[in-house]
Amino acid sequence: MKYSDLMCQWLKDNGYSHCFALTGGNIMHLIESASRYFTVIPVVHEVAAGIATEYYNETEVGSKAFALVTAGPGLTNILTAIAGSYLESRELLILGGTVKTNDRLSEGMRQRGIQEIDGVNLVTPITKKAFYMDRILNKTNFLELANISNSPRKGPVFIEIPLDIQAKTVNEKDLNNFTNSINSINKINNTDIDGVLSNIKKTRRPIILLGGGISRKTAKEIYKNFNKQSVPVMTTWNAADRICSHHNLYFGRPNTWGQRYSNILLQESDLLVAIGTRLGIQQTGFNWQEFMPRGEIIHIDCDPIELEKGHPSTKYKYCVDANDLIKKLLRFDLGDHNRWLEYCNQIKEILPIYEYHSNHTGEEYISPYKFYQFLSDICRENDVIIPCSSGGAYTTFQQSFMQKKGQVIVSNKGLASMGYGLSGAIGASIANCNKKTILIEGDGGFSQNLQELATVKINKLNMKIFIFDDNGYASIRITQKNYFNGKYIGCDIDSGLGFPNWDKLFNSYDISSMQINNDFPENDDFLNAFNSTTPYAFIVPIDPEQTYFPKITSKVTSTGNMKSNPIHLMHPEITIEQQSQIDILKNLFKDIL
Repeated sequence: MKYSDLMCQWLKDNGYSHCFALTGGNIMHLIESASRYFTVIPVVHEVAAGIATEYYNETEVGSKAFALVTAGPGLTNILTAIAGSYLESRELLILGGTVKTNDRLSEGMRQRGIQEIDGVNLVTPITKKAFYMDRILNKTNFLELANISNSPRKGPVFIEIPLDIQAKTVNEKDLNNFTNSINSINKINNTDIDGVLSNIKKTRRPIILLGGGISRKTAKEIYKNFNKQSVPVMTTWNAADRICSHHNLYFGRPNTWGQRYSNILLQESDLLVAIGTRLGIQQTGFNWQEFMPRGEIIHIDCDPIELEKGHPSTKYKYCVDANDLIKKLLRFDLGDHNRWLEYCNQIKEILPIYEYHSNHTGEEYISPYKFYQFLSDICRENDVIIPCSSGGAYTTFQQSFMQKKGQVIVSNKGLASMGYGLSGAIGASIANCNKKTILIEGDGGFSQNLQELATVKINKLNMKIFIFDDNGYASIRITQKNYFNGKYIGCDIDSGLGFPNWDKLFNSYDISSMQINNDFPENDDFLNAFNSTTPYAFIVPIDPEQTYFPKITSKVTSTGNMKSNPIHLMHPEITIEQQSQIDILKNLFKDIL
């Protein structure tokens, strides 16, 4: 049989069901074979194939997808998606076509074959493995390569396959031998479990921080176990859907743009048990030296490099499977921390999620915070929610959205690239075809990949698109206003940045749209459109001068350097009344503080 057929057969046997692709001459055999083994989703631009594949896999539906791109621009166009998957440690298999082996460039040459470029050297720094297949591989060797993407720690794998290798006739029986040799993550032993458990029990103010390394499957399995405990639980942004916002142990998402009460409680904790998170700078704040000033850190991650990076300072390190650890740990009673839990609830009550008093919103615009408050109410428990990956639309989501049990929330904050939302929502929607997918993205980010509306329409996706229309790049505009006295350059229409007429744009793709205003929560037309099963777009007017508080700020030191505040000192400062309430509370709970 043809080798491209056999590779597709192996991938299907390995759990793959979908392929996101933009066809081309150097993948002519692979795309033809893929069409007979998988559901092939054509996209308009290769970057969408990579992002959609990442988000398809990240929703953990049981089947998997891979991306298929041709040589030259096919590969260079997907580089952003490869980088995003690498930074977020997510599964992404990319098969790339290239010129015949006889046409391959020699060392020192820029190009020999048509559209040829050295793909392996191009992507090696942002992949777990990049491999040029200049020979036929058997099933074991091929799947060993592919499975690297899903082995600890997850990340992209690129396999570059010459045109003549794809087309070669092979003997299936000679190549079908298979030995599964996937490496597994170290399981935690009983002695280490005892150590983690004893540290939690002996502390007065412990917090568990769940990271994206905790799978949704694990989160579902352990959910009832949390009900037996009294230790507050927080999540990173990548784990936002692992626990319901209404759970009695849930205390938000601490971050440099996090929820104020979460950051304050984290800094008052005497023990942080960080499970399945790398504890990056966005999680700890740029001033990581002042992270957890009153406590110690237990850090659980599958990557030893992350454990040893030195920021923040961690006392206990366990290079083990985070999912294995949390399941075993929650079988035990973590001790009585109800007094601390009561204090956390009181702080949460004093410091509300929605700080309307801190933010400016013009009368004719919709407050993003009020928008997310309403969206939280109307979204159902089985909805899939894609809050883009950068800018005001994203950070206000993470500060404000109140997630429900069963919802799936996916973003890519590691790369924090504009243009991720639409392509990611496509992948998530196709993976969850019986559910509604909700995308929220800024006008700037949406404009970078708007061509994929064609993919939304032709696949008849049940997608609801909310575009924050604030006339440009909000975060860039704020930076230029604060640091350059409002000298705007390429950040809005007045400074040379162009945007489409949104109604005409969606109409050209035969997708219905409407502009909403402050009465949209009671608007029957909006609610009917939102609850429909066809694609629908909603333009949300956001004030170009909208402020986004609270946030971490920096100050100039006496030596002229910039120094960021620790994460609990967010701007603006809490009110005098709030501080007075906290002071009284601290006096009442001085026995544990």
